[in-house]
Amino acid sequence: MSIRVVLADDHRIVRDGLAALLARETDIEVIGQASDGLAAVRLARQLQPDVVVTDVSMPGLNGVEAIRRIRADAPAVRVLCLSVHAESRMVLAVLEAGASGYVLKDDSYDDLALAIRKAMADRVHLSAELVGLVVSAVRGRGQPQQDGHASVLTPREREMVQLLSEGLSTQQIAQRLHVSPKTVATHREHVMQKLEICSLAELTRYALREGLSSLDLPWRNSARMPL
Repeated sequence: MSIRVVLADDHRIVRDGLAALLARETDIEVIGQASDGLAAVRLARQLQPDVVVTDVSMPGLNGVEAIRRIRADAPAVRVLCLSVHAESRMVLAVLEAGASGYVLKDDSYDDLALAIRKAMADRVHLSAELVGLVVSAVRGRGQPQQDGHASVLTPREREMVQLLSEGLSTQQIAQRLHVSPKTVATHREHVMQKLEICSLAELTRYALREGLSSLDLPWRNSARMPL
């Protein structure tokens, strides 16, 4: 029986390329594609794939939050992260969210196929480049954490930070989350207080630093970042 896979990446050319490569494997079948984190969560819930392969930096809902939701909504679904980011903090966040592995986009296609098979066997896969980084990071976990880490925020607040940093207005966020503009304003105020941040510019820099948003978003490559 084939391993049923959903691909999540905000670049269609990446998804289509991966789907074409995975189609060569007799034991792997791509059954769905998602262009953002919310769509990945929805497809995981609807299709119940064996493995979701997701990028970290996606608009609307980043990969870390998507992993948390998928693991909560569909515990039987394994999730792999496929990313260009090689920072230990990001890798640990993904693993702590419940991912079965982390593959770098610089790795070979064979590495991704292997990671999918290992995830299906309930084994963890890390790119060779990341193993030393993760070990060092885990050893340093006894050191005090810096204030303002994303862990002080609730899942809803992390989602709010991402949407605000991506330039969405209060009204747009309210429509996206199906809440009132007043609720959005309240969440924003609480986030600012928790993080001791006074401006949207600071909030955007925080979101980028903590991996809640990305410089890779299309509008950031074509226009000024809203500060």
